[in-house]
Amino acid sequence: MSRDAALEIARAHGSDGRFLHDLAKRVAIPTESQNAARIADCNRYLVHFADDLERLGFDRQIISNEMPGGGPFLIARRIEDPALPTLLVYGHADVVLGMEGEWSANRDPWTISVEGDRIFGRGTADNKGQHTIAALAIEAVLAVRQRLGYNLVFLLETSEETGSAGLYEFCEKYQDELKADWLIASDGPRLIADRPTLVGGTRGTYDFDLICDLRAGGHHSGNWGGLIANPATILSNAIASLISEQGHIRVRGIVPDAMPPAVSQALRAIEIRENPEGPKLDPWWGEPDLTPAERVFGWTSLEVLAMTAGTPDHPVNAIPPKAWARMQIRYTVDVDPTRFHEAIREFLDRKGFHRIQMVSSTFEYDWGATRLDPEHPLMKWAVASIHRTTGQVATVLPNAGGSLPNNCFADLLGIPTVWVPHSYSGCSQHAPDEHLLIPLVAEGLAIMTGLFWDLGSDDPPPRRGSQDANREQEG
Repeated sequence: MSRDAALEIARAHGSDGRFLHDLAKRVAIPTESQNAARIADCNRYLVHFADDLERLGFDRQIISNEMPGGGPFLIARRIEDPALPTLLVYGHADVVLGMEGEWSANRDPWTISVEGDRIFGRGTADNKGQHTIAALAIEAVLAVRQRLGYNLVFLLETSEETGSAGLYEFCEKYQDELKADWLIASDGPRLIADRPTLVGGTRGTYDFDLICDLRAGGHHSGNWGGLIANPATILSNAIASLISEQGHIRVRGIVPDAMPPAVSQALRAIEIRENPEGPKLDPWWGEPDLTPAERVFGWTSLEVLAMTAGTPDHPVNAIPPKAWARMQIRYTVDVDPTRFHEAIREFLDRKGFHRIQMVSSTFEYDWGATRLDPEHPLMKWAVASIHRTTGQVATVLPNAGGSLPNNCFADLLGIPTVWVPHSYSGCSQHAPDEHLLIPLVAEGLAIMTGLFWDLGSDDPPPRRGSQDANREQEG
């Protein structure tokens, strides 16, 4: 039984056409969760994926979503011995809209095309390519060892791109079937394309609207300017009271009192690099005295996502009656999101913005903040496994800057979680020309095979519930 033999099989799948074959048949199924007409395609995807897992000894349950508009779920389980520990692997089969006709070079989003080191197609990076890597890594381990040495549960959902509707309730209802000692999943980009990344959790999201609605209709700016209040001006000043012209958050009730020392230490070792596909960084923006990595991974951010007043496409000489802005907070586990509404409302009132309405649009089970301490045994074990496979020391993020439904696993199910992304920041996910890089596929296949092999070795990470496994998990 050779770990190297399993790695060789996995790496070969990246060059012999097997990975492209499996990915092509999955990309061809248009699982757009933003399109209600694609629910049948989402179900068809789960059936085909379950067929592939069944050949590896998995049973299957395809279960309808009880949330209106939500897509179905797949639970596939390979139980070698109920006494063994269990790994949960998560992925999402749904994609954003294909955006046909908007891809360059007449590319079809539902047909993969290989051009140089890039594999183009909707879902290649987010998330079909990434859970295809996981499935082939499992196959590589079984091809050499004929057993994993632990039980494995594969969970696929089909509503992630619309907020994972129903996932929390689903995990609550089926928690016995999803019970596990660890979660290892893949989504999102690496921090640096040429270096493996491990992520222990996510920031949470909290959306709210600010509205200044003063009267029924617009009024001529020449006749009434200077006599009646302008809601756009009031709203702009209200937003400026919350966050400064340099991105410093002034409403301190939504930021952490402090950053945990272990988190700060880990983040201060990380350099945020610009890449050709992304924007230039603004070092003057954000919380003073924090490094760029601390700002995006260890702190709160407050953003204006959209705002309107009047008729932006066709401005007229009228004072608008109403102004609106959609705001978003990204937050870590160090703050309590249930206090956000009260903190912002009190702050605005103290500043004299009584005319501003605040409407929170975040639901109870939206993606909350989670974090795995960088010193948690599972994280340290994963770092060692990846170093053994690649010779590289992985970048460790206690949590990502973005959000995923990790609270369903870390909080509800109580599982320590590690995410191993195989994409990069320039992959154009959610846009035309989405693609996956072939070198990251090859390395990802080896990394996941090494992780899945090492879980069944003589020195796995502690099981959930053991004293060591419970050290410093936050979420």
